[in-house]
Amino acid sequence: MGALAEFSEDGGRLRVTGDLLLSRLGDLPTRLDSHSGSISELDLSGIGRMDTIGAWVVHRFAKRKGVPVTGLKPELQHLLEQVGSADQPVSTRPKYVSPFNRVLGEVGEAVVMSGRTLLGLLGFLGATVLAFVNVIRHPRRFRFNATVQRFEVVGVSALGIVGLMSFLIGIVIAQQGAVQLRQFGAEVFTINLIGRITLRELGVLMTAIMVAGRSGSAFAAQLGTMKLTEEVDAMRTIGVSPMEALVLPRTLAAVMLMPLLGFYSSLIAIIGGGLLCWLQLEIPPVTYVARLREVVPITDLYVGLIKAPVFGAIIAIAGCFQGMQVEGDAEQVGTRTTAAVVQAIFLVIVLDAFFAVFFERIGWI
Repeated sequence: MGALAEFSEDGGRLRVTGDLLLSRLGDLPTRLDSHSGSISELDLSGIGRMDTIGAWVVHRFAKRKGVPVTGLKPELQHLLEQVGSADQPVSTRPKYVSPFNRVLGEVGEAVVMSGRTLLGLLGFLGATVLAFVNVIRHPRRFRFNATVQRFEVVGVSALGIVGLMSFLIGIVIAQQGAVQLRQFGAEVFTINLIGRITLRELGVLMTAIMVAGRSGSAFAAQLGTMKLTEEVDAMRTIGVSPMEALVLPRTLAAVMLMPLLGFYSSLIAIIGGGLLCWLQLEIPPVTYVARLREVVPITDLYVGLIKAPVFGAIIAIAGCFQGMQVEGDAEQVGTRTTAAVVQAIFLVIVLDAFFAVFFERIGWI
């Protein structure tokens, strides 16, 4: 059973003997708490066994008296050190931080997080490029069926919603442009507005936003779920590269179909604007088409087709990157999916601004 824990004083030294176990402590904690004399050290050379409760009693007494603990066996000394390291003050009320410092701290955290995310996206882009190079070097590793399936998800299934959105945007552009230009008797220039802004900017930009909300979120949710169910780890275990099997087909589908969706969106928007011009401004469709051919340069079409695959790559990489970052629990899937959509739309708009400056500098205006 072991000996009951006892203590005795020898000069300035307090010596504890027996077993410091919960079942053998007896009233030792109470007697130690009531000890009021001064001692120079706490001798535990007579201790046979000790558990966490016993270590806590010894640590608390030595800390209150401010004396060293001596004579303890090495294995029991480690337990006492672990109990001592866990003895930390607990703050029940958060430290007051001024509103200015709190806002400044949150801004700093957001900047640091943005920088880390940007570096992660760049690294993920590099890994995607390497996977593409490996597939080119070993064509048999290209997953044709997976890529074609992504074509349907990204492109064919999106035709309805993209077409409806573009048609309504074309009507809105024509209506608002006509209202403003009517003040100067220049309603005919509504055709210029519709043709140039849809082919050059809004057609591709709105399509990119729609694809980011539709396909980018789907990519993040799909890969995030696969991460939680350890399917990605299983693929690595059997020697299949997740970059080649999961990321590359989605990226290629977005890159290849964005120009087609962008052109389709621009065409539907032009049709919507032409319908309003016919009904409200009484401009016949033949005149509308002829005017478009006169005022819209072919470079506007080139601008939209050049931007589209870049936007598609950004959307796919942002969605796949966030999906591959999912860890822990199912809540991460929703959080990462939201982050994928926000980041994709933000990067698309930023790149669109850079493209606008670039094409203006080379004379494509």
